Amino acid sequence: MDLGTNTFHLLIAEGDAVNPHILFKITEPVKLGEGGINKGIIQPAAYGRGIQAMLQFHQHILKYNVHEIKAMATSALRSAANGNAFIDDVKQKTGIVIETINGDQEADYIYKGVKAGKCLSKQNSLIVDIGGGSIEFIVGNENEILWEQSFEIGAARLMDKFHRTDPIPAASITELNAFLEAQLASLFSTLSSFSLDNLIGSSGAFETFAEVIELEKGNPFDLKKTKTYLFKENEFLAVTDKLINSSHTERENNKGIAPIRVDMIVVSALVTRFIMKRLGISAVVMTTNSLKEGILADMLT
Repeated sequence: MDLGTNTFHLLIAEGDAVNPHILFKITEPVKLGEGGINKGIIQPAAYGRGIQAMLQFHQHILKYNVHEIKAMATSALRSAANGNAFIDDVKQKTGIVIETINGDQEADYIYKGVKAGKCLSKQNSLIVDIGGGSIEFIVGNENEILWEQSFEIGAARLMDKFHRTDPIPAASITELNAFLEAQLASLFSTLSSFSLDNLIGSSGAFETFAEVIELEKGNPFDLKKTKTYLFKENEFLAVTDKLINSSHTERENNKGIAPIRVDMIVVSALVTRFIMKRLGISAVVMTTNSLKEGILADMLT
């Protein structure tokens, strides 16, 4: 289980790390950070949604007679004042023991997940995972991680700070970019010493970018069959431009955007575009693998 700020993920599988057999998977849009992400507290409604999701996950675990369980909590639970209370409640109600992992551990699992997705090469890639509470940046190749860092500036936090009017005003974009420049200063300083072949976007928003592009071209798009996706630069710039300038209603009516991502996709697009421009990267790849696949790979190894 990957218990994130926006979504809780359950993945049940068997076999080996190289070629696991997926028995069941589900994502629940709990929005754990809604209304309190930058206040350091899980609000009652979000708390309730999280508990209900864990009760549901527990039923699936029983149904599939699962022998080994790992439940990893990330940014929202590790930073919320009532995060431990949530963890205790889940243990009492389901017996599931939730582990809170730090940003470095999160980045390690994301790298393992992306590596299992077989989209890394001998060249160095910048892996980016835009979560609701934090963003993980990993420099690595098919053999090793060279550098990693987690920043507590996830999409839910950025939306709460900068995207309060829809469509997002130009002044807010300017403020957001200035904020990113300051918050990611250590990232840009460190990455100046690396040669980067491409940017690999780990699931989430990058899946949405790919799906919107393909559906607008009239093509079917199935994430169960499309594990990796190489963006054409002009199409990627066009779709992110469109999303940044769109209204809530326009995004809500777009079949390629899951309801949980209707609002946060805007700041996710802005962050990605900012990083690409700042680092001079034009090649972008999507992988559906992320933290939960990394946890799975670790368990099956």
